Amino acid sequence: MTTYLDHAATAPVLPEAIEAFSQAAARLGNPSSLHGAGRAARAALEDARERLAAALGAEPAEVIFTAGGCESDTLAVMGGYLAARSADPHRTRVVTSAVEHHAVLDAAEAIEERHGGRVTRVGVTREGVLDLAELDAALADPGSLAVVSVMWANNETGAIQPIEEVVARVRAAAGTAVLVHSDAVQAVGHLPVDFAASDLDALSLSGHKLGAPAGIGALIAQRTVPLARTVHGSGQERGVRSGTVPVALAASLAVAVEHAVGEIESESARLTTLRSTLEARILAEVPDVRVNGPDGAGRLPGHVHLTIPGADVDALLFSLDAAGVAASAGAACVAGVTQPSHVLLAMGDDERDARSVLRLTLGRTTTAQDVERVVQVLPGAVERARAAGEIARRR
Repeated sequence: MTTYLDHAATAPVLPEAIEAFSQAAARLGNPSSLHGAGRAARAALEDARERLAAALGAEPAEVIFTAGGCESDTLAVMGGYLAARSADPHRTRVVTSAVEHHAVLDAAEAIEERHGGRVTRVGVTREGVLDLAELDAALADPGSLAVVSVMWANNETGAIQPIEEVVARVRAAAGTAVLVHSDAVQAVGHLPVDFAASDLDALSLSGHKLGAPAGIGALIAQRTVPLARTVHGSGQERGVRSGTVPVALAASLAVAVEHAVGEIESESARLTTLRSTLEARILAEVPDVRVNGPDGAGRLPGHVHLTIPGADVDALLFSLDAAGVAASAGAACVAGVTQPSHVLLAMGDDERDARSVLRLTLGRTTTAQDVERVVQVLPGAVERARAAGEIARRR
């Protein structure tokens, strides 16, 4: 039986979400059709929209269903930039953090390469938290700003970012003329998220991170926020995301968000206890290991991100997998080649340490027995991975 500690990559689908999907999928009808079946599908879609909005402190009209977090981030960053530049050619700058998910970083890079924009990537502290002094400097010349995008919580280290401060500083510098967006994919369902109270213009979430099937997410965006079309077609979802909306997936997303939001307090306490036990045991039993990110409440309750100097990360993951533990590296893999974590590089690590990382993320199905299993197999896996790393360095 596998000990699954990769919830930040994808979480097990909730039985309630499966049931919601199955019920909606059994009904015939395109929600854009005018006949009875179409109207019934539209009613189910709008019910999902209303439930999702209520769970996150938003208005139903602010919910735009998407295929997931990456699309939601792109709609906000690219769509927001193109709309701002179209309205005012002087607005050519995007400000983001150096530790964003690649959905935001790559959208910003595309803006630089294809649309003549300028991107400022704000640095972070040694704990991976946004440097607010650097942010203030980046907000100079507010008349040139189009979009500011800072994630709510980091997908690798779990570091929680000061979103309230980010919004306040952007508003003080530029008022409401600049779109302020947050990738909240890792935050929704794990931290209290109230869209209206946040004063954000837009927020992204993804269903498969919190118990819905893969293939559904949402961009929550204030109705007054201009967004250029990035997908063309029949004008669904406020005209910015054309295509037939998958009613069954939307229904499952709404149920998963409601369930996760309803359990935040109890699950946060439970996972924090499990995380503390896991970290203490690892630090006691595995030599020369570092836990990355802020301490305590400054980090998502289920995130354990480790630097294991000298370890070959591929060997480590394969060894853990063979022992029945599913985990991941904090570094991205491109074409099968492990790259150094851009997050750890931004936090000040060198390339060698930024390659030797392990991310263990706990979730709804994690138990004390899972923690014990990891502690049993990790020391041997690390020893083998360090031996593999030493052989590789000698070549």
